[in-house]
Amino acid sequence: MTQVPAARSALRMLRLLAERSAPVPASTLARELGVPRSSLYQLARAMMDEGFLVHYPEERAYGLSALVSEIGAGSLQTDRLRRMTHPLLERLVAAAPVPVVGHLAVLSGAEVTYVDRVSAPRAPTTVSNVGVRLPAHLTATGRAALAALARDQVRALYPHRDSLYRRVGPGPTTLGELDELLRQARSRGWATEDGDITPGYASVAAASADRNGYPVASIGLTFRTLPDAAAVASLGAAVRQSAAALTARLAGH
Repeated sequence: MTQVPAARSALRMLRLLAERSAPVPASTLARELGVPRSSLYQLARAMMDEGFLVHYPEERAYGLSALVSEIGAGSLQTDRLRRMTHPLLERLVAAAPVPVVGHLAVLSGAEVTYVDRVSAPRAPTTVSNVGVRLPAHLTATGRAALAALARDQVRALYPHRDSLYRRVGPGPTTLGELDELLRQARSRGWATEDGDITPGYASVAAASADRNGYPVASIGLTFRTLPDAAAVASLGAAVRQSAAALTARLAGH
């Protein structure tokens, strides 16, 4: 039988972490997996880059990311979310005063995955088609979800705090800059981005939570950049209302 040591170690690490209710120190992982500490760090870095692990630097420990549970129940959960949200997206897009594209996105580690989309006539062409994954810190849908997480959870998703990826130029480059964007999103009740994904396009979004308060999805609108801040705020209030309606549906209200 073909031996693939790295793959076996990765699978064993996933199983080990799944059996623990708290993050596991790197020293414990190396000992239980029977690998050198240097090899453990290389393996953990690769798994973090792929979104399967999160790092808790203060504890020098690792834990499973939300991506793992999403893979286990992803198809069923996504279909349920899409069915619940699609009518809300249709009404949201139809009521918008400007041509918009409505999105439903879920947080997958430090990225968002778009799972539904509704376009108005003459709406802009966007990169955020169903199935596309984008950096959460650059998108309105991602920022809305991140703003609903605890500060420690956000930091665990971004181990490289001073080198955040930028797509076209704008956007936060450090975790401190991201913190400020998330603070503004919490204060308003909705997140925004302008030109961080595509120049000339802007987005607003708000997160919906499950019974435990976890942001399971974000509802967003993308449109050509508007010079009127009040018009953007109106769209932001609309996505916040739709996200609240989805939260109520998820809670069975």
